[in-house]
Amino acid sequence: MASSDSKKQNPSAKLWGGRFSQKTAASVEAFTASIHYDARLYRHDIAGSRAHATMLARQGLITDEERDLIIQGLSEIEQEIEDNRFLFKPELEDIHMNIEKALVDKIGDPGKKLHTARSRNDQISLDIRLYLREESERIIGLLTGLQQAFVRLARKYLSAVMPGYTHLQRAQPVLVSHHLLAYYEMFERDKERTRDCLKRINVMPLGSAALAGTGLPIDREFVAKELNFPAVTANSMDTTGDRDFAVEFLSVCALIQIHLSRLAEELILWSSSEFSFITLADSFCTGSSIMPQKKNPDIPELLRGKSGRVIGNLMSLLTLLKGLPLTYNRDLQEDKEPIFDSVDTVVPSLAIATELFDNLSFNTDRLADATRSGYMTATDLADYLVLKKVAFREAHSIVGQAVAFCIKEKKELEDLSLKELQRFSDAIDQDVFDVLSVKGSINSRTSTGGTSLTTVTDALCAAEKKLGMGK
Repeated sequence: MASSDSKKQNPSAKLWGGRFSQKTAASVEAFTASIHYDARLYRHDIAGSRAHATMLARQGLITDEERDLIIQGLSEIEQEIEDNRFLFKPELEDIHMNIEKALVDKIGDPGKKLHTARSRNDQISLDIRLYLREESERIIGLLTGLQQAFVRLARKYLSAVMPGYTHLQRAQPVLVSHHLLAYYEMFERDKERTRDCLKRINVMPLGSAALAGTGLPIDREFVAKELNFPAVTANSMDTTGDRDFAVEFLSVCALIQIHLSRLAEELILWSSSEFSFITLADSFCTGSSIMPQKKNPDIPELLRGKSGRVIGNLMSLLTLLKGLPLTYNRDLQEDKEPIFDSVDTVVPSLAIATELFDNLSFNTDRLADATRSGYMTATDLADYLVLKKVAFREAHSIVGQAVAFCIKEKKELEDLSLKELQRFSDAIDQDVFDVLSVKGSINSRTSTGGTSLTTVTDALCAAEKKLGMGK
């Protein structure tokens, strides 16, 4: 009788519709539905519900038999979704209501007890945290894979030389391996940031309910243990309105994609005829629909281009939160698409970048030729003078005059005779030629983090050890 009366009093036919006297407009259902994108959270939603049901039974809020029916029903629903046999219904709004309605249809009244002591407000926070925890671990793994690609190339081209640049102009000679290990370090910071972000993602929100907690005798710490969370959130109002952890995650994603974009820009330049520093494998390039000779670096260009959407996703979520009062507001439904899109962009970008680096080669002769022009050992000559007790500012001026002379005479510094060099300083002696060579310049950079062969070899060995790539 109670069930029949309930149906008569609930013309909206929604699980939440008891106080409503009208059916929800179809336009409202279409506008508010999120199931078309949050369906991907089904595993996380079901995992949270299993843990919640286990806790409810442990606390005596449902029976063990009801718990078993709920867990069995959830497992069947999960399998149906994975087998593409589950019908998602937009009128049920979101992943939570779709699963709950299917559970009630499958097991009856016990399914109606699952939502005891929780709200969709804390439920969605849990789902997103579970999802981001999983994706953070995957991103860390992909970052490691990309680092390994850099390290493999650094080992292969350990002694190869190339120009180092500032302002995109040739500055000083460096080892190719030193340049590659710069990206190793860049992505190492990204891994550290992801791990640090994971600390704030990995806090259990369930039990905060709608905003004020619950008066029912739940055990949040038990649920946290079941779901492998090391801690629970401290304030229920903060919890249901909090998306700081998601903003932080998107910030990490944006910086990863920016680093990929910087890397891609160099690959685009280096593969051009003007540089010809690298050769990209044909299988990772495309051609032109009109120009038969073209070999276009589309993968690096797309890596560079996709940075815009990841940055945009971060801005979207920041703007969403701006001025949002506590606690939960429906605005927060708009958080998921930027999160999902960033994951769907960064994950394949890291994967394809790793493949790209495993399929490119450096043109070492061309790189070496490029170090022989541009007065790239000018700083070495200044350092040489400093060691001869010449003040650095004076040495800087002396070398600048020598470079001006070289420009006029169409020579490089190492082409000058001792007599010509001594025109600019009598501190210069025969040993100057040891520092004017590219090899001498590189191997003099022995400061920690420098480009000398010894220093880079040590850095490479340390990276290989850290990545588990022992020779």
